[in-house]
Amino acid sequence: MKHRPTGTASGTEHEFRVFVQEIAASLHRTAYLLCGDWYLADDLVQEALAKAYSHWRKVQRADNPSAYVRRILINEARRGWRRKRVTVYPDAGATDITVADMSHEVVNRADLLQALQSLPARQRATVVLRFLEGLSERETAAALGCSEGTVKSQTSRALIKLKSVLNRGDH
Repeated sequence: MKHRPTGTASGTEHEFRVFVQEIAASLHRTAYLLCGDWYLADDLVQEALAKAYSHWRKVQRADNPSAYVRRILINEARRGWRRKRVTVYPDAGATDITVADMSHEVVNRADLLQALQSLPARQRATVVLRFLEGLSERETAAALGCSEGTVKSQTSRALIKLKSVLNRGDH
């Protein structure tokens, strides 16, 4: 029987850590864009990664492990939306401005985040994954557990609503 030295991670733990290092920033960004709150986003990512770790072998066997974990994240966000129907507005304190005269971009970002929050959950997830995370229609469908046609229709509806919301404010 092999004895593993104290303080070293097993192969499984190491593989998971490498995977997390590769996907963590993207998951945090997606979670924030879905919920509009950095603290809640951190909680969502932690829940998703804990579930992914507990089913790590299954995640590894998936055709696209990143999409599998992203789907866990989206399902966690949905659970939160079902439990709590509260309108969340972007956290103005989350944006640190260190360059002078960037106020117009900050206003545009806040407007976009508020417009995203006005979308129904599935449309918001579709827009975030497609345009802000750069996933293809196929990858988005895998992450959401739906067909590519559904992604296309949800994207179309979301863009129409976003345009309407953003135009109301003359942005």
